[in-house]
Amino acid sequence: MVVSDNGTELTSNAILKWQEERHVEWHYIAPGKPMQNGFVESFNGRLRDECLNEHLFASLRHARHLIATWREDYNHHRPHTSLDGLTPREYFNRSEKDQTRNGLNF
Repeated sequence: MVVSDNGTELTSNAILKWQEERHVEWHYIAPGKPMQNGFVESFNGRLRDECLNEHLFASLRHARHLIATWREDYNHHRPHTSLDGLTPREYFNRSEKDQTRNGLNF
């Protein structure tokens, strides 16, 4: 299932056709209620501002390459203030002791 806002890029006929052809469930959050999808609002904004708005994609292959490169940087090289200055990879790889100490027991 895909959960998204009602932005024009996610309500277009092309998206609706793609979703229907592939039998992908789609759930739109209520207008004006971004917290219904709060976990990804920040990420979506960054992806849009730093990657999607910065490139013209010549093909699907080109888009996949540029997005994968951006994702690699985002997850493996860029520290996140919400993770105490760690990258998502570093945060994920912390020891069990560290995770328990911070009240997060995975």
